[in-house]
Amino acid sequence: MWTRESLSDLVREKLSGYLFVVVSNREPYIHTFSGRNIVCKVPPSGLTVALDPVMRACGGTWIAHGSGNADKEVVDKDNKVGVPPDEPRYSLRRVWLSREEEDGYYYGFANQTLWPLCHIVYTRPLFDEGHWNTYKKVNEIFARSVLDEVGDKKAFVFVQDYHLTLLPKLLKEGNPNLIVAQFWHIPWPNPEAFHICPWQEEILAGLLGNDLLGFHIRYHCNNFLDTIDQAIEARVDWEKYEVTRGGKRTAVRPFPISIDFEQISSEAQKEDVANEAERLKNMLGLGDEIIGIGIDRFDYTKGIPDRFRALDRFLENNPSYQRRVVFIQAGVPSRIQIEAYRSLKEEIDSLVDEINWKHAIGRWKPIVTLVENGSQLTLRALRRMANFCIVSSLHDGMNLVAKEFVASRFDEDGVLILSPFTGASRELNGALLANPYATDHFAEAIKTAVEMPHSERRKRMQKMREVVRENNIYKWAADIISELVKFEFGE
Repeated sequence: MWTRESLSDLVREKLSGYLFVVVSNREPYIHTFSGRNIVCKVPPSGLTVALDPVMRACGGTWIAHGSGNADKEVVDKDNKVGVPPDEPRYSLRRVWLSREEEDGYYYGFANQTLWPLCHIVYTRPLFDEGHWNTYKKVNEIFARSVLDEVGDKKAFVFVQDYHLTLLPKLLKEGNPNLIVAQFWHIPWPNPEAFHICPWQEEILAGLLGNDLLGFHIRYHCNNFLDTIDQAIEARVDWEKYEVTRGGKRTAVRPFPISIDFEQISSEAQKEDVANEAERLKNMLGLGDEIIGIGIDRFDYTKGIPDRFRALDRFLENNPSYQRRVVFIQAGVPSRIQIEAYRSLKEEIDSLVDEINWKHAIGRWKPIVTLVENGSQLTLRALRRMANFCIVSSLHDGMNLVAKEFVASRFDEDGVLILSPFTGASRELNGALLANPYATDHFAEAIKTAVEMPHSERRKRMQKMREVVRENNIYKWAADIISELVKFEFGE
């Protein structure tokens, strides 16, 4: 099994003499003011949760947008700060963006164009020339920061996600000797869907600046190669899963991302987690009810209204479970500057009010919402106290919430209800699969979960824990590094 230590050994062996640089929009640690003090927080991001252990193992520099209101207060003259704050293992270099740049690049092109374009969930992408121009400008800002950080050193640059599609090509133009890889954390759509983007050629050319381009699953690799085949002049080698354009080769591979299983499993067993679970139960007035949880950023791809409708149908069909089942939805509103997200929040609030009014008896109500940026301790407690967890994404690259729930269940109990439209469903065969679009089917899955015998719950959870334990975040990083070295150096 891959560990932090074995990954560090691999990096020293394979990338000796190379500076390791990760580039992403979201930073792994945010500094904010709390009264007169500065506090450091971990943002609610699957990407940063996954990559922070890798950077702790590998060292190097993580370059990201500095978004905290106290971020500038703690960096040095090179805009860098050591992280984690309690035991620095790598450098965080911050890129500064103006409000207009952040609005056009992040809230505009990244999340109103590329996000809905790649998640086919019936939200129409917005194609705005101003957003596109700002997106290009910000990608150039990131490129300058990376090239300045690297200087004349040999470097492996690991770019993250859809915010930085133009960066690989810019980096190669600035320094052809860089080894550049990119991981795409969201789905890649079919060619017909991507074809409507007016700037598809520039985006594809940017991505082909990579030596290695990774997706969660083979299906997304196939969609990307199909898109290349139909959209631009390039040679696609389906046998090798490589693209050649202008004499430059790009390998395209599936790498299912994961989590630090051992750390999450160990943290779940701590006494403070048990104490937090008791605090939450007391605060919410819970006794021996069957508890379900959902932990999500409020995004229209997560299927939150769909799970509420399924809970409503479950209680309609099984009224004996009134007063016996409580569902806790934890999360935080997201991207509220965008109309589609504001509408989603309104829909969620309306549905919760409607379903609770319909089914409430006395002080009992079926749905409880914790709408806040919950601490990691609270999230650990929720995962530990839950009888079942619902992940109902309408379209998702992987979904690490599912794997975090499994890793937290050191007691080998609990049921995972999982959408088949997540990458995680390919690995977690012990989950109950439920189509979030099919309300009656979804409601039946909830009934199966709450009535499942302990012996079957344990068998399913043991199976899933073994998969997540073996395919952890260190194996994910090791697979990428090993593949990159093989491709780059012909090993």
